[in-house]
Amino acid sequence: MEELRKKEKNMPWNVDTLSKDGFSKSVFNVKTEQDDESEEQKEKKHKTFVEKYEKQIKHFGMLRHWDDSQKYLSDNPHLVCEETANYLVIWCIDLEVEEKHALMQQVAHQTIVMQFILELAKSLKVDPRACFRQFFAKIKTADQQYMEGFNDELESFKVRVQERAKARIERAMKEYEEEERQKRLGPGGLDPVDVYESLPQVSNERRISRDEFRVLAKAQNKKYILWILLSHQERK
Repeated sequence: MEELRKKEKNMPWNVDTLSKDGFSKSVFNVKTEQDDESEEQKEKKHKTFVEKYEKQIKHFGMLRHWDDSQKYLSDNPHLVCEETANYLVIWCIDLEVEEKHALMQQVAHQTIVMQFILELAKSLKVDPRACFRQFFAKIKTADQQYMEGFNDELESFKVRVQERAKARIERAMKEYEEEERQKRLGPGGLDPVDVYESLPQVSNERRISRDEFRVLAKAQNKKYILWILLSHQERK
């Protein structure tokens, strides 16, 4: 699980990466300057940015009020960028995997705040740092249509975070089970659990215990194991 998390953390993710099907709207499907960068360049840029500003990104992710968010970005305009949004996406997934659902929802809100600012910058064709105040102005004036769009995207994003977290857990469990299976393999590549489960149940007789079978499987080949099993049942 930890290895998967580290691999995802160094990837240049965003909301598009999180969902192949995209959002209900097309607001996050506009081509950006980063599209011209190679994956290696994006990954290196993301990693360098996070190493330098992780503490500040997390502080922004925990803010709960529009005014606080606007002031913090005014004091730290370097945070208004794709790298911050990407980090927040991964943090949301981490929190959901850790079953910190309430905290995930809080950070998800700030993730969509950053995504809306970036989209506004794309539509105006300006640097995001030059227009984030316009986003907060629209939100704080209670523009109903804009607010509904924001809330729709937020709910869609949270669902996709939950799906991604579930997929990560399932993938980690499969890898763990495969590692455990490899540890159990005896001579000839036999998995004692698989062989044990395939044995027929003999009525009125005690089937050899799983622990007894594992001991046998570790030490003997398949033919000898079956011979021991048959002998064991005949003596009962």
